[in-house]
Amino acid sequence: MRRLCQRNPALDVVLLLCSVSFLAPSSVSSISVMTPPELHASRGETVTLSCTFTSTSRPTSKMTVDWSYRPQSGGPPQTFFHFSSSSFPPLEGQFMGRIKWQGSPARGEASISLINATLKDNGTYTCSVRNPPDVHGSPNSHTVLSVTPKAPSIRFSDVAVLLAFILLPSAVITLILIGRMLCPKKQRNQSKGYRSPIEVTEGEEYGIHPPAGKAKKTSCCDLYLMDSEDENGYSDLTKRPPVDEGYAESQC
Repeated sequence: MRRLCQRNPALDVVLLLCSVSFLAPSSVSSISVMTPPELHASRGETVTLSCTFTSTSRPTSKMTVDWSYRPQSGGPPQTFFHFSSSSFPPLEGQFMGRIKWQGSPARGEASISLINATLKDNGTYTCSVRNPPDVHGSPNSHTVLSVTPKAPSIRFSDVAVLLAFILLPSAVITLILIGRMLCPKKQRNQSKGYRSPIEVTEGEEYGIHPPAGKAKKTSCCDLYLMDSEDENGYSDLTKRPPVDEGYAESQC
């Protein structure tokens, strides 16, 4: 009975090790980093390379963030940005002066901004976060950036000028055509009512005059007046002095 009640020291050590190994993951938690799988931008734009992380431990001064870049053509990744209590942007290379820290470790943010994106920036970007004692899990995440040429934009002023050049002449021509369609009869009536002095009617150019009203019959009084006028004109001619023929011919 005494042997059964005594505890084996070796068994106690094994139980202790098992309990420690079972409780170890709870004391050292994992960290998870997340980024969008793809990003698209136009040349000249500012691109936000988003990176968020979750950790059971509160971020401290030991937390670090690293951003690396691998060109689209391939090659080893190159670290161009580092954060540890403060940001350290690149001082040389293709990203010099174009990286801005947008992160907030207290809120789980580790994002950066890429200013004035170019076609050479196409490639894979990796965000790495370390927050001791959280050293397990997925501390890295990748984003593929695609930069394309910027599409030409049309300003409103250009469109307005183009519409003015197209619509104004079309409107004027339309108004003129509508006016000619609505007022042709009036123009024909005006043209018939007015005759220029040089216009002739049909038949006049051949000396054919339209028949006038009935001519007034000549009476005896009219004949008498015509004879008396002829006689007066003849008497005037006889009373004139004779004119020299040479002088008359010279006058003619």
